[in-house]
Amino acid sequence: MDPAPYLDWLKRELFEQAPVNIAVIDRDFHVVHANRNFIELFGEIRGRKCYEVYKKRDAPCERCLTSKTFADGKVRVNEEVGIDREGRQAHYMVHVVPITREDGSIPWIVEMSTDITETHRLKTEYMTLFEQVPCYVTVLNREYRVVRANERFREKFGEPSGQHCYEIFKRRTEPCESCPSRETFADGKIHTSEHSGVAKDGTPTRYVVTTAPASRGKDGFSHVIEMAVDVTKLRAVEEKLRRENALRAALVTHSIDAIIGTGPTGKVLLFNPAAERLLGLSAGEVIGRSLPAGRLPPEFERIRAAREGHVVLDAAEVTHAGGRKIPVRFSAHALRRGGDFLGTAAFIQDLTEVRQLEKEKIDAERLAAVGQTVAGLAHGIKNILTGLEGGMYFLNSGLKKGKTERIDEGFGMLTRNMEKISTLVRNLLSFSKGRVPKVTLVDPEAFLDEMVELYREAAAREGVLLSKEVPAPLEPAPFDRGSIHTALANLVANAIDACQMGGRRPCRVVVRAREREGAVVFEVEDEGCGMDQEVRSLAFTNFFTTKGAGGTGLGLLLTRKITQEHGGRITFESTPSEGSVFRLVFPRDRLPAPGDTEEEGGGS
Repeated sequence: MDPAPYLDWLKRELFEQAPVNIAVIDRDFHVVHANRNFIELFGEIRGRKCYEVYKKRDAPCERCLTSKTFADGKVRVNEEVGIDREGRQAHYMVHVVPITREDGSIPWIVEMSTDITETHRLKTEYMTLFEQVPCYVTVLNREYRVVRANERFREKFGEPSGQHCYEIFKRRTEPCESCPSRETFADGKIHTSEHSGVAKDGTPTRYVVTTAPASRGKDGFSHVIEMAVDVTKLRAVEEKLRRENALRAALVTHSIDAIIGTGPTGKVLLFNPAAERLLGLSAGEVIGRSLPAGRLPPEFERIRAAREGHVVLDAAEVTHAGGRKIPVRFSAHALRRGGDFLGTAAFIQDLTEVRQLEKEKIDAERLAAVGQTVAGLAHGIKNILTGLEGGMYFLNSGLKKGKTERIDEGFGMLTRNMEKISTLVRNLLSFSKGRVPKVTLVDPEAFLDEMVELYREAAAREGVLLSKEVPAPLEPAPFDRGSIHTALANLVANAIDACQMGGRRPCRVVVRAREREGAVVFEVEDEGCGMDQEVRSLAFTNFFTTKGAGGTGLGLLLTRKITQEHGGRITFESTPSEGSVFRLVFPRDRLPAPGDTEEEGGGS
């Protein structure tokens, strides 16, 4: 049987059935024949040139394998990129084979190509994942040598060059005691652990490494893949946070002020030792629970309920577990982060000792004022006794010698000094009562109205314009009404006398009341004679007066005593021939509380 027909059939069917793309190209680059696989991938070939079919170009390729094979008759293999019939990029591996005649000429080229588009895609994805994954990736063989490493690893630790993993990771000369790769090689499972290494620049680094078999088959696996995540910065931040939290905890624990923190629902989360001492409750009793009602000022609960705001109270009270009230300085704040409400914090300063010291200071100031007066009392009485002795001398000598003028002069001296004794006794009785003010809530402006009403006519007779100024309404304050009236009356009377001595007409006296930095301030300003440096230095000394026989020198001392009894202070400024301003300053937090005072002593 002639085998020729069967050979023709075999050639024809093999051409069509081969699992590759086959095309025959002539010297003009026309595709003269192609199998079904080629046409399905690249499209119709009739009348078209290879670069039109393969790559949708209008001109031959710059590096054309076909033209080179036509020239030298060599078989060539290369990976190419073209455009398929759908316009999509196609990757293919092409073999260029010449068809040679008996005379050695090459009329055609056969190109056999295999579509590797999917393989190329997978390779690209693998390479992208391997190289760009945000961790260090290495592949180790069973000798623990790095046979492959990604770009991040090379940047951090350098080129592996077949080194052992422990050499390049840790600069060690022998395997690590705890090696996850060894465990994976042993049991074929995934292992994770944290390690410390050394970067190529010598800096220490921390990383968490996970190892897994690189491939698995019937004969096991020969490589392990290591994926390491750098946690150097994370561990540094954690250490910093641990130190800061330890410092914060120590500050809270050892704070002398009570600190209380509640969560969003009002449950107590923080209760430091100072809070335990202040409120008489242990942290174990309150942590995780709501604080018992009435322990803190109501402002704390209002802020917690509103979930916003803050408050600072210079004078407040908390309630001890035993029921007693404790004076405190209190602040509360709503804690927020962005739009989230985290809870409420309270900071409480126990003022028990401060209030006691303030009370003792005020008492000491009162005693000092009384003591200063008593110390100078002998001197004042001695002066009066000297005057009385002089009067008696003139009176007796006049009687013995029958001289009427000496009798009259002696009697006059006795009369004047008796008047001084009477005035002195009245002022001393007021000054030496040594009592705590008995206070009620009073409108400070009312005192000014009383002064203007009391001294209006006396001021007018001396050509003095008396007026009051209240820049803004004042809240009521606890004062001993009679004592403050006396203190202001002394200042106003002195101001009118100063105007009389100054000689200016008209002359103004202004009484003022205002609030300044938590204190009630009274001022009496005049345009009188003023005081020079010497007089200013003697203003508050015992029995000093510029009024001659008309004064006892106790007016300013009595005013200062009354001011100190109320926890206040007196200051003044004065310029000769221009006038003076006396100022009584009463901090509200030092004023006696209404109903809590009673006379310590007295007498009339």
